[in-house]
Amino acid sequence: MMTMYDIIMRTIVDLPSKQVSSLAELSRKQHLSRAEMIRRAVELYLKEQHAGAAGSAFGLWRGRKVDALKFEDRLRKEWESRS
Repeated sequence: MMTMYDIIMRTIVDLPSKQVSSLAELSRKQHLSRAEMIRRAVELYLKEQHAGAAGSAFGLWRGRKVDALKFEDRLRKEWESRS
């Protein structure tokens, strides 16, 4: 079974000294490496972005003047007439 650590990319990130200090302090308190904390932060960010993208589709049809079911039926009839 493949885990998220099977494919690793090493990267360089420039952080302001205040963020580095805060990260080091949290790292000591939580007994985690800074690298692990950054991995977790990136994972959390990606999950939030993905959740936001999925949620943005909700209500997409709202405000349209065409009834969605009638529109769908019309599209299906177009396909039926082609066959």
